Amino acid sequence: MTVGSKLQQTLASAEGVKANLQTFALDTNDQQAKQMYNQLAQDMGNIVNTLQSRVTFVEQQEPSYKQQ
Repeated sequence: MTVGSKLQQTLASAEGVKANLQTFALDTNDQQAKQMYNQLAQDMGNIVNTLQSRVTFVEQQEPSYKQQ
């Protein structure tokens, strides 16, 4: 597995975690839990953005890593 593939897989996993956290926030009536899940989803969004920036950089540096 190439670095590009690993980064793409990690990015997809991070996006999945973010989506799960958002769902948990919607599914609970506990306001404290809702706030926690929303904060974690926001933090995960920052991680997703950072990973996406890295994927873009790596793909620019090594075009063969770009996913078709």
